[in-house]
Amino acid sequence: MNWIYLVADLIAISLLVFAMFVPRHGRRDMVVSFLVVNVAVFAVSAALSVSTVAAGLGLGLFGVLSIIRLRSEELTQHEVAYYFAALALGLISGLSALDTVWVSGLMALILAALFIGDHPRLTRTTTSQLLVLDHAYTDPTALQAHVERLLGGTIVSLKVEKVDLINDSTIVHVRSTGPRVPSTQAPAAEVTR
Repeated sequence: MNWIYLVADLIAISLLVFAMFVPRHGRRDMVVSFLVVNVAVFAVSAALSVSTVAAGLGLGLFGVLSIIRLRSEELTQHEVAYYFAALALGLISGLSALDTVWVSGLMALILAALFIGDHPRLTRTTTSQLLVLDHAYTDPTALQAHVERLLGGTIVSLKVEKVDLINDSTIVHVRSTGPRVPSTQAPAAEVTR
């Protein structure tokens, strides 16, 4: 194992977590997950790189890691991207068959992709909510007009989850820009940036 790769991995995952993810998304509960996944993948891939085990086992391990379902809660798309980046950083630095320049360059490429792709100025901030409305809307135009009035913002997407004609209610998943509904009116499913 090359200690330079370990230091590079620790610097890269620290930048990923503490310079990008936490300031942008504020989810401190994800810090442990990202750090442990990264360090664990680094340790396993470093151990595999010095053993006589075939590369197919390493690829199989990465495949197993990719299908693990995190059952505690559903992850947003940007959280999946950060998880994959943490995995990739650990794998690239742990399988140290490449030159230091290549390893550093690939790690920098991953960090740059997340820095740019998840930058707040790249796209407008949207709010994603699951709303339960006290009327069964069968007309999409009337539904959109009602939700826009309710939210006070612009609807980016609106997906009807359920229309209950018996109980006179509609459940919709809404992504919007602008003000959010106060929690007393409708529960917010998630907020994404």
